[in-house]
Amino acid sequence: MAIERIRTDILILGSGGAGLFAALHAHATAPALDIAVATKGLLGKCGCTRMVQGGYNVALNPGDSVERHFMDTIEGGKWLPNQELAWTLVTKAIERITELENEVGCFFDRNPDGTLHGKAFAGQTFDRTVHKGDLTGIEIISRLMEQVWARPGIRRLEEQRAVALIPSKDGASIAGVLMIDVRTGGFLFVEARAVLLATGGGPTMYRYHTPSGDKTMDGLAMALRLGLPLRDMEMVQFHPTGLYAGPDTRMTGTVLEEGLRGAGGYLLNGAMHRFMGDYDPHLERATRDVVSRAMYAEMRAGRITPNGGLYIKMSHLGPENVRKQFKGMVERCDDCGFDLAGGLVEVVPTAHYFMGGVVCNVDTSTELPGLFVAGEDASGMHGANRLGGNGVANSTVFGGIAGDTMPHWLAANPGHRAPDEALLDAEVTRALHPFTAKGGDVNRLRERLLDTMWNDVGVLRDRAGLDRALAALDEIAAELMATGVPDGDRAFNLSWHDWLNLRSLVETSRVIALAARQRENSRGAHFREDFPEPGDLASSTYTVARQKDGRIEMTDHPVLFTIVRPGESLLVDKAAAE
Repeated sequence: MAIERIRTDILILGSGGAGLFAALHAHATAPALDIAVATKGLLGKCGCTRMVQGGYNVALNPGDSVERHFMDTIEGGKWLPNQELAWTLVTKAIERITELENEVGCFFDRNPDGTLHGKAFAGQTFDRTVHKGDLTGIEIISRLMEQVWARPGIRRLEEQRAVALIPSKDGASIAGVLMIDVRTGGFLFVEARAVLLATGGGPTMYRYHTPSGDKTMDGLAMALRLGLPLRDMEMVQFHPTGLYAGPDTRMTGTVLEEGLRGAGGYLLNGAMHRFMGDYDPHLERATRDVVSRAMYAEMRAGRITPNGGLYIKMSHLGPENVRKQFKGMVERCDDCGFDLAGGLVEVVPTAHYFMGGVVCNVDTSTELPGLFVAGEDASGMHGANRLGGNGVANSTVFGGIAGDTMPHWLAANPGHRAPDEALLDAEVTRALHPFTAKGGDVNRLRERLLDTMWNDVGVLRDRAGLDRALAALDEIAAELMATGVPDGDRAFNLSWHDWLNLRSLVETSRVIALAARQRENSRGAHFREDFPEPGDLASSTYTVARQKDGRIEMTDHPVLFTIVRPGESLLVDKAAAE
């Protein structure tokens, strides 16, 4: 099949906070460069950044500090984060929030004295989450979108689905990306001197999940196939309060923001008992992993609502106050027939964020020269658990760094590289595979995947369940390869894209299960009922998965405590030094 070809200097995959910030920074650093932003849907209208409700963690208050934010991040991540990445996150967030307001044009809520308001989020020792009501992501992505549109030097490749990262013929660097034009069904190869992988995570392989349906882990699946190392793949974050609107609506699983619990919301079981005191002294403000496990335990014990979930209650804070403070959440619940301000809303833990991803350096470079990574495709910043409010900060901080870095890398590495043409042809054949198989029910296979991951690789895990899941995933993968889609018009062929989505999800699900089986202790989002102890913090290791010859190899690597060690506190050390 003919492949259309175009050239660009920098190709950015993804139009969320990481991708758009990278485009703006790259354009500012080197305006003469040709920059293209490719997105599976429409720029600024798809992905997860625009869905962010809670806010942006940044240490601005005189009573707060970057050291305090750093320690919250390290302790919340159960001592597994890459400390250089975490330090970069908390320090650069201050610079980035100023940029968002003064250059991008965002408006955030303020205190009466004019300072930025920080609301309470779980797992943090200071209320540092800057926000725009409870619709922070829409504010950020809308302003970023306007800034990108205003720059003719940034090209938009909309409704272009990336299907393969293509290295150079000698394998020494990236050469470009193979895409499918969703509008025509044709193939497009974008030759690029540098590529940023910023497609986002999106653990939509779970029965209940918060990300939009177009997020199917494509970026990590492409990186895996290229043999790149993936870190912390067992670390899937479950948000405690996913809206439960019934079994037959996609609204089930969509997130009700953490600020509800931070403001004093109660979690109740079916018997109207406020149960978090039975599990953790921090009650509803414990970290997401702790609250999710407590909720799952209540559900498994049968202490559930009539529809099978639990309740969140806000009315004791005053209905009018709740309506004012959480306008977006009140309206979302109202759309589903719930009164958040004055009544009870049913909730369930829901797969929300992926801490795992491609191994990268502080400057966002990867082991493949010319390939950079930022946002949820990257790993190491959060370790075993992401603090609420650190997600959009992560995307914008490292997206900006990528945009600063890539032009300088291009200056030192001029010219395009010839692609591996044999691999390019093989990837086209791979993408067309479903047209060669007989028809089948892809949706039934996806439903089986949702149940497999929720039941056996979910909030609570053990060896028997993980083995069961891996066997089921092998069966799903084999059946998917034998299941085709009608070979008709490929333009806007959603059946084809559903098939490709499922293949990406199955491939990354297998790595999640293998990494979960590898880690025989419990840290943060990963909890093994057969290994419930966290293990020795001082000898902590993180998992790395790498695909070789079609097989996944799992290895453990020691965490490098480059700034602070378990048992120490950066705050104490700083005070002693003074």
